[in-house]
Amino acid sequence: METALASMLALQEEINRSVHPDWRSQAFPWYRAVWIECAELLDQYGWKWWKRQEADREHLVLELVDIWHFGLSMLLLAGYDAPRLARELAEALRDPPAGEFPDLLERFAGRALVERTFDLPLFAALARAVGLEFSELHRRYVAKNVLNRFRQDHGYAEGRYRKEWGGREDNAHLLELACALDGDDPAFPERLYAALAERYRAQGAA
Repeated sequence: METALASMLALQEEINRSVHPDWRSQAFPWYRAVWIECAELLDQYGWKWWKRQEADREHLVLELVDIWHFGLSMLLLAGYDAPRLARELAEALRDPPAGEFPDLLERFAGRALVERTFDLPLFAALARAVGLEFSELHRRYVAKNVLNRFRQDHGYAEGRYRKEWGGREDNAHLLELACALDGDDPAFPERLYAALAERYRAQGAA
C-alpha cells in the first residue's frame, strides 16, 4: 500500500504543478472541490424520495476517485507523506465508521466544508459502501490522473479542450482503454496516455 500511495502522491504533485508551478502557495479551495463532488456523488447515489432511483456503481466510483484527487492535494498540503498516509489509511480501512451512505457522505462533506479537512475514515467508509477496494482505487486513480494530465496538455485550462469527442465523453474512452491494459504494469500510466492520445488523433479531435 505504501508504494502505491507514494506513487499517487507523486502523480498528484505532478498534475497540480502542471496547473500551477507554485500550486502550494496559491490557496486553491480544494475543500470546495471536495464538497461539490460530494453533491454530485449523492445525486448519483439517489436521494429523491418522490421518484425511483437506482445507484450506478460505475458512476459512484468515478465520483469517489475524483474526490480522492482533491483529497490527496489537501493531504499533501497538510504535510502527509506515503508512510503516514499508508498508516492512517490502513487504520481507517480496518475499522471505518458505520452508517447509511447518504449520512456518511453528508458528514464527510460537512467536515470538508466547515473544517476544510479531508476525513480519511469517512472516505474509507464511503469506499467500502460501494465495494471500492484499495487496489481498484489505485488503478482508477492512476487512470484518471492520466486523463487529467491529457486534458491539461490539450488546452483544458485555456478552454480549448472539450471533454466529449468521438461521440462519447473522454471518461468512457479512458475506461475502455484502461481495461485493455495491465493496471499493475509500472508503465501503465505511459501506455494509457499513449493509447488515449492515439485514439484522440484517430477520432480527429486533435
